[in-house]
Amino acid sequence: MSSAPRDKDVFEDDWSDDAAPLRDRSDADTLQQMQPGQRLARGVGRYLRSIGFAALEEFVPMRGLRVDVMALGPKGELWIIECKSSRMDFQSDAKWHNYLEWADRYFWAVDLDFPSDLLPQDTGLILADAYDGEVVRMAPEQKLSPARRKKVIQKFAMDSARRLQSLRDPRPGRDGLLFSPMEEG
Repeated sequence: MSSAPRDKDVFEDDWSDDAAPLRDRSDADTLQQMQPGQRLARGVGRYLRSIGFAALEEFVPMRGLRVDVMALGPKGELWIIECKSSRMDFQSDAKWHNYLEWADRYFWAVDLDFPSDLLPQDTGLILADAYDGEVVRMAPEQKLSPARRKKVIQKFAMDSARRLQSLRDPRPGRDGLLFSPMEEG
């Protein structure tokens, strides 16, 4: 047995201290300010973290498309999860077919009261609330091409880094303007 230290995977670190300013409000206050779909997304994010995924809400894979939750798994797998809080919310979503080409698996996240028989059977299903979630039907896998995977993962990383930076420094540069030339008077 080797006594050499094992290389630590960067994803094993708990980065939750980076979001400390977000924990100042009480959970009840935070939930009260959220829309129903946002509460589902929060529970989905918690579930995904528990299985080793990183989740990013309101991800835009390309102009004109915004997914509720994009998840990056420990092996580089990409999942899209659309959170639907009502029958009307689901029926008014005409863009979801366009999301399929941006992930390896596509899921719906709904609460226990949602009529899940409305959802297409060839997609995944996550039952969730504001606190947790669980996959009850695994989505079929449609592997992304290597070029598309690279593009999506790079965008995921850039968006995540920018969001984290904006928590630390919500007004970068002078009065929120990056590298603006100083007016001479």
